[in-house]
Amino acid sequence: MENKNWIHKGLSRRDFMKKTTMAAGGGLFLGSLPIGASAHAGATSTLNVAVIGCGGRGTGAANQVLNVEGTKIVALHDAFRDRLDGCYNALAQRHADSGRLDVPEERKFVGFDGYEEAIALADVVILTAPPGFRPAHFESAVRQGKHIFAEKPMATDAPGVRSILESARIAKEKDLNVVIGLQRRYQRKYLEVVDRVHNGAMGDIISGQIYWNDGGVWVRERQPDMSEIEYQMRNWYYFTWICGDHILEQHIHNIDIANWFIGEYPESCNGMGGREVRNTKEHGHIFDHHYVEFTYPSGAVIASQCRHIPNTFSRVSERFQGTRGTVDCAPGLIRDYSGIVRYDHDGTDDPNPYQQEIDDLFAAIRNGNRIDDSDFGAKSTLAAIMGRMATYSGQVITWDNAINSDAKLVPDYVGWDMEPPIKPDENGYYPIPVPGVTAPH
Repeated sequence: MENKNWIHKGLSRRDFMKKTTMAAGGGLFLGSLPIGASAHAGATSTLNVAVIGCGGRGTGAANQVLNVEGTKIVALHDAFRDRLDGCYNALAQRHADSGRLDVPEERKFVGFDGYEEAIALADVVILTAPPGFRPAHFESAVRQGKHIFAEKPMATDAPGVRSILESARIAKEKDLNVVIGLQRRYQRKYLEVVDRVHNGAMGDIISGQIYWNDGGVWVRERQPDMSEIEYQMRNWYYFTWICGDHILEQHIHNIDIANWFIGEYPESCNGMGGREVRNTKEHGHIFDHHYVEFTYPSGAVIASQCRHIPNTFSRVSERFQGTRGTVDCAPGLIRDYSGIVRYDHDGTDDPNPYQQEIDDLFAAIRNGNRIDDSDFGAKSTLAAIMGRMATYSGQVITWDNAINSDAKLVPDYVGWDMEPPIKPDENGYYPIPVPGVTAPH
C-alpha cells in the first residue's frame, strides 16, 4: 500500500527522465551566451578558487587545483576551525612558495554560515563538505554564477536531488561548468572499456555484480564538552541525514558505473541490510552492509554489495555479463564467451583520475567549452538513495517512489543551536531502521 507520507505526487519516471535530460544535459559541448568573468576566463587570467569543506577530500581536491597553472585559492570554509587550519597548513607545506595560496584570516570562514561569502570571492568553487549540505552549497554557487567541482553524492534525500536538478537547470542557462567527483568517468581505463562496450564488444548487458566491500572508516570519540550537533558533525559518516549511509556516500561509484555502462537508470530495486558488527552507539545509526538487486528498463539486473566490516576480505570492482561476452572493470578486461580476450587495458601510463577531473574542469573554463556532469551525478545519487530506501524498509522501491519521496532528512535550518534530526536514547544509542517497520527514506 502506498505510504502517503513519503510520496510526492505528479512526477513519473518518464517525465523525470525527459525533463532532466533536457535541463541538465551531459558531456562536453561548446558554450555560448557568456555571463561575465565567472563564466568565461581568458587563457592567461588567474582563476580564483574557494574550497567549501576542508576535510581530507577538500584538502586533496585543493592540492589538485593548485597543480593546475593559473589557479589561486582565495577562500576556505568549514564548520570547524581545526579542520580549516589543517587544510590550510597542509596546502601551505606544498604550495606556500607558489604565491597561489592566498587566504588571509579575513577569507577563512568558520561555521555553518559563511559559505555564501566564500563562494562570492571565487570564479570556481570546490564543494567537498559532507553531502547533506551539497544541495544548499550547489544552489549558492549556481546562483552566484560560479563554475563547480562537487564531490559525490549530490544529496542525501530525494528533496535534495530535486533541488540539485533545479540548480542544474539554471547552471545550464548560465553556461557554468559542473564536474562531479565520480572520477571513474574521467579514468582512462573506464573510458576505454565503456567505449568498447557501447560499441558492441560484449553485446547488450544482461546482468552484473558491483562491489564496495571493505573494513569501514574512522570513528571520532565523543568529548565531554561536545553538543549533540557537534558530535554528529564530527562523526558525520554515521548519520544518514549528513552522509546518506555508505551505500550512497561510497558505493555510488559502483552504482554509477552500472548506470553508465548499461546506459539507463534502474526502474526498481529490492534489498536487505543491517548492522551485524558495526552496531555500537559510536557508529550512529547507519548499516554496515547492504545487498540490493537493481532492475533496469532493458531487463538487465545488477547485484549490488557494499560492506563495512573489519577483518573481512575487500573487493571494490564491477563485472558485467552481456549477450556476447563479459567485462571485468578492475583489470579493464573484455572477453567473449569462447574465452578470447577482446580487450586488455594497459594502465601503465594512465593519469590520476582525481587530477584528470580537475584538469578537465579548468581546461573547459579556459577554452570556452562546457562540461556538465550534473545530470548523471543527480540520477546516480537517486539510484543509490533507492537502494537505501529498499534496505531500510524491506520494500520494493521504484524510481517514481524515490524521485517523488517527501522524506526530508536535512532540516531547513542548520546551525549549532539546531534541533538534532536524530537523537540518542538515555543509553546513547540511536534508533536503527527496521525492515518491515521503517518507512522508506
